[in-house]
Amino acid sequence: MAINRSDISKELLPGLNAIFGLEYGSVDDEHKVLYEIENSDRAFEEEVLFTMFGEAPTKSEGAAVQYDSAQESYTSRYTHETVALAFAVTEEAMEDNLYDTFAKVRAKGLARAMASTKQVKAANTFNNAAVAAYIGGDGVTLINDNHPTIGDNDQSNKIGTAAISVSTIETATTAIHKIKDDRGIMVGASPVSVHIPPELVFETDQLLHSAGLPVGSVTYPTGSYAPNDLNPVRNMGIFPDGFHVNRRFTDADNWFVKTDVPNGTKMFIRAALATKMEPDFDTGNLRFKARERYSFGWSDWRRWFGAIV
Repeated sequence: MAINRSDISKELLPGLNAIFGLEYGSVDDEHKVLYEIENSDRAFEEEVLFTMFGEAPTKSEGAAVQYDSAQESYTSRYTHETVALAFAVTEEAMEDNLYDTFAKVRAKGLARAMASTKQVKAANTFNNAAVAAYIGGDGVTLINDNHPTIGDNDQSNKIGTAAISVSTIETATTAIHKIKDDRGIMVGASPVSVHIPPELVFETDQLLHSAGLPVGSVTYPTGSYAPNDLNPVRNMGIFPDGFHVNRRFTDADNWFVKTDVPNGTKMFIRAALATKMEPDFDTGNLRFKARERYSFGWSDWRRWFGAIV
């Protein structure tokens, strides 16, 4: 259905001072700190985990050397979605608009809607990080206690159900430092940054940047430390890239730690955002369309550790 003159009646009369509601700011590009971004030239992309060798056994004198094998494990598939939105304007509405802003402001609104859609889809990977219906190539959710491996039983990247604190950051850091590959060899991972919803901004800033421990005792395995003792999170630079807020994270308590493990969450761009404008011969309507194709997903779950509170 095309936008007609009755939909824009105020723009057909003199005396209108401003059109508001179309100049709000936008919250774009939050996905760039969550995903590695690559281009694609096919309908879908696949990435396969290749498991290497396990630890070498001791060989007795004169005994034959033991052989090991390497093999493919699970495959992650990224199937691109087509995202598109359009609007049409009648010929009469374009002719009678007194302010010559119709196409400009509506096209800006179209681009804004497309950008917001992309950010929502990007955040959904994390909003559904523990939802059973959203599984990765290994058959379980992104954040899970039971990621299957070929030779090291199940592994976990779930910090637990505890709120963010110095103690839970310690738990996450220790788990990340000890994470292994599918054959039980440590991968040498380190935490890089913390990713949170807006509700945790002040608390996280205090946890990462206070010189002393935040107010309230902090309990470690070796005992309790008093407030204002040295803050190890800041002192050791646990998170070199600090923290990032994603306004589209829907759970006010869940938080995530990004590691330096490569090939984790990825975005593939099949077709970049393109806009088109064309008239309709029969009706005279002017049509505007925006379209792009992309996909979000993850390959190596070791890129992320999360607390599902």
